[in-house]
Amino acid sequence: MFPGATDGREGTDAGGCEPDRGGDTDTRGREPDRGGANFVVVGAPLDATTTFQPGTRFGPARIRSFAEPFDDYDHRTDQHFSTLGVVDRGDVRAWPDVEAYLEYLTSTLREAVWNDAVPLTLGGEHTVSLAGVRAVEPEVFVCLDAHLDLYDAYDGERLSHAAVTRRILEDVDAVEEAIVLGARTGSEAEWERAAADDVTVVPPEAVSEWTPGDRLADRDVYLSVDVDAADPGYAPGTGTKEPFGLEPRELRDVVRAVAPYAGGFDVVEVNDRDDGQAAALAGKLVREFVFSNADG
Repeated sequence: MFPGATDGREGTDAGGCEPDRGGDTDTRGREPDRGGANFVVVGAPLDATTTFQPGTRFGPARIRSFAEPFDDYDHRTDQHFSTLGVVDRGDVRAWPDVEAYLEYLTSTLREAVWNDAVPLTLGGEHTVSLAGVRAVEPEVFVCLDAHLDLYDAYDGERLSHAAVTRRILEDVDAVEEAIVLGARTGSEAEWERAAADDVTVVPPEAVSEWTPGDRLADRDVYLSVDVDAADPGYAPGTGTKEPFGLEPRELRDVVRAVAPYAGGFDVVEVNDRDDGQAAALAGKLVREFVFSNADG
């Protein structure tokens, strides 16, 4: 379980997660604001289209594990994580049929949305963000990422981690625009797609000065963090490393700024090829999101 979260796996098996049954309190007897859960953690260990270095199937478990040492109390917001109504539903076990898996994952995350909770997805490859966006149906997709992920298809696969932002823009009717922060690489065709009016790219050197301002006000938002947005010196445990990236504090500041507007969140592309740096960063960003969303 994610540290500080209530174990919500009752009635589940390796095949996936049961819907939220709407309990009134967490295991400590505290009452969350929204009938049983304010935030629902779901692991999505998909590792089907990962390129270069696989291992995202281990991401959810590593994120939970390396979040263990973090203190429950957050001094900045004067909140305890364990009092904020976070329920961990466990993992939705992945299988090779990506389309079918994403449909099932979407239904699981949609249960959280229908119960007025914020889904928190632990990836898994970035393709799982498509399920989160389908469940939340935001107007704006905000993403921290080293890559544009705007391929129409990669290696012939439209449902690929390298095409996820394009799928979100073109296949989810509610989405009006994507804001990609920290992108520093892409094919010529991707940069041409990024020049369209529905995409804003903020390069790494400009992220520290970026703020949402009024741009997200009164709009539904989904926030995704691909851990490779960070410079690989800080988070080497990811599949497709891209130098000249963001510092962890820059990711943290974006998460803090966007979280109050967001109805869904994920952190993805963590694998097992480091000593836990990427997983620790991912776990910390999950907590920053929860504290900032609850405080907002």
